[in-house]
Amino acid sequence: MTTTTDAPARPGGGEGGPPRVPAPALVLGSVVSIQVGMACGKGLFATAGPAGVVALRLGFAALVLLLLWRPRLPRGESFGLAAALGTAIAGMHLIFPALERLPVGVASALQYLGPLTLALLRARRRRDLLWAAVAGAGVLLLHGPSGSSLSLSGAAFALGSGACMAAYLVLNKRAGASAVDGAPLAWGVAFAALLTLPLAPLAGHELTRPGLLAAGLGVAVLSAVVPWSLDMAALRRLPEGVVAVLVSLEPAAGAVAGLVLLGEHLTWSGWTAIGCVCTACAGASLGAWNGSSRRRSAKNA
Repeated sequence: MTTTTDAPARPGGGEGGPPRVPAPALVLGSVVSIQVGMACGKGLFATAGPAGVVALRLGFAALVLLLLWRPRLPRGESFGLAAALGTAIAGMHLIFPALERLPVGVASALQYLGPLTLALLRARRRRDLLWAAVAGAGVLLLHGPSGSSLSLSGAAFALGSGACMAAYLVLNKRAGASAVDGAPLAWGVAFAALLTLPLAPLAGHELTRPGLLAAGLGVAVLSAVVPWSLDMAALRRLPEGVVAVLVSLEPAAGAVAGLVLLGEHLTWSGWTAIGCVCTACAGASLGAWNGSSRRRSAKNA
């Protein structure tokens, strides 16, 4: 960045302009925002139930994103990509019935086994089996003697959400390559909202209460609109591998959010298990990114 002798440029910003937020802080803000939003959404279960929270979150998130980007109607291949992305996003919301049965941190840790598997498949190195072993140890700790009360149905929902999250990562990268704005994501969320709309009647007439609608809007903004926007901004300034490592902190952030906001106390084995999954996700993501970087360098050489 060029500076002048009269007025030095501010860190991360232009001359005389406001300082830019450090890119890693954007990712960490996204991590905290989405997990706090998930914990707040769980707090609405007593009133709206998981189905009502899903309908509110996706409905308001789609509305905000469409108003924000005002995208053109997708056609042809763009429509197919938006539909596939929306299906994956809808499937990711299996995390909400998982949250009904599991603490936030535990559900998030199991969910992240999906992206971890994707990263291991991309890495294709024997030494990355170490990260699979670390994650496996975490799962064993969750279902060990002190974790014997782990709900199997909750674990199944979280793992299903993780598989859809892996699909979302692949499709979202393809969508990002096909458009410079947030149009594919906006239409994907709108498609997901349509897919989950039949869940709304399960919440009964409670969804029409102004207080619940306001809370649902807050959950949508906090757990969807804000983190997705921060991720987009961070990816323009940070390598994909660095972002992946920072995002791997989500299970730990979820455990803290569950403790502070919902009073969910985990055993030492639960915290250790979440630490194992975070470590495995960070290591595998960084390994996959380094491997792809080396392949690109060799190809360009």
